Amino acid sequence: MTTRRVASDLRTDLIDWLRAEDVIRTSGVEAAMRRTPRHLFLPGVTLKQAYADEPVYTKTDACGTSISAASQPWIVATMLEQFDVRPGQRVMGAGAGTGYNAALLAAIVGDSGRVVTIDVDEDLVDRACKHLAAAGVANVDVLLGDGALGHAEAAPYDRIIATVGAYETPTAWLEQLAPGGRLVVPLRLRGAASRSIIFERYDGGWRDQGSELAVFMPLRGIGDDARRLVPLAPEQDVILQVHKDQEVDAAALAGVLETERSKIWTDVFFPPMEPYEWMDLWLACRLDNAIMRMNVQASAVQRGAVTPMFRWGAMATTCGGALAYLTTRPALARPDGSRLYEVGVIGHGPAGRDLAHHVSEEIRAWNATYRSGSVRFEIPDAPALADPSVGRFVLVRPHHPITVTWQ
Repeated sequence: MTTRRVASDLRTDLIDWLRAEDVIRTSGVEAAMRRTPRHLFLPGVTLKQAYADEPVYTKTDACGTSISAASQPWIVATMLEQFDVRPGQRVMGAGAGTGYNAALLAAIVGDSGRVVTIDVDEDLVDRACKHLAAAGVANVDVLLGDGALGHAEAAPYDRIIATVGAYETPTAWLEQLAPGGRLVVPLRLRGAASRSIIFERYDGGWRDQGSELAVFMPLRGIGDDARRLVPLAPEQDVILQVHKDQEVDAAALAGVLETERSKIWTDVFFPPMEPYEWMDLWLACRLDNAIMRMNVQASAVQRGAVTPMFRWGAMATTCGGALAYLTTRPALARPDGSRLYEVGVIGHGPAGRDLAHHVSEEIRAWNATYRSGSVRFEIPDAPALADPSVGRFVLVRPHHPITVTWQ
């Protein structure tokens, strides 16, 4: 069987699965993903890897930290559906990456439309240009520059999308949108809480038209949102991912996992496959030190150092030398045979039990009052007033604060 046939079959299987999972919902997105050969944007990667529903990391910095990737096809399709791009439209994308996302957009807008994609790294721009040429894509301009500044010369745009994570929505993106335009941006809201949010203009600012859980490589340039890693074990297999809006005293946390463990169960239950994303967002907004990812390797679990919620690790918070992170346990089966899982909090350190108790109380409060509600995001023109007592939070930013409201 030829390489082209194998690639075509693998691509068909991937798109069929995304369609069956209701990730792909529209004919335009489906046609673009069926038409665009992802493997041509990932030279050196096996066809099986190129068409797996997994991200492919394509560049690291001097410290070995990944700074560019081809996103997981699931999130690519999800954001294309959010984007609602139409034939003939002008589109700008921040973060050229491999060029694959620009190629998908180009397939949707067609010959009468135009795509501008921008990246801060010259090597990524060069590669994206080569990949697009190899795929026969001609209606894309790949520019070297800071994506946070946009590209005013080709504005206004009907759609602007970011395929990099942003801590704040850059003013240029808002200014370069045409009236009635749509912005889709993966915003890091607070700590590790991040969502791909659809923003459209209304009389008082910008209001969301839906959002999805999404985490991307952080924006670099003037909108830089670099993060640092803090190991919690000498074996380097338990690591906190710390953002600039979090405070972590690495020295005070040395040896914290070797201290006595305090475990508190919350009486808050989740069925299998129900996401924890809204509980996590509540904790991000409510805790003084917003939740962060505690990445865990299997070796740490096997030796009993941690009991995290997921195989990858758990959400966590710190206070001085105290650490608290989330865990779960299966509850008794219900009469119909279905299973629930109870959320718990594990604390370590001198004040670990107190911190775990505080986190557990916030989880109970969310469950009792806000779990059945919805959440709205806004970027208002005028400053908004926070009122956490009724579920309204204002996430401070230098230029465009974000209002998060539970309804």
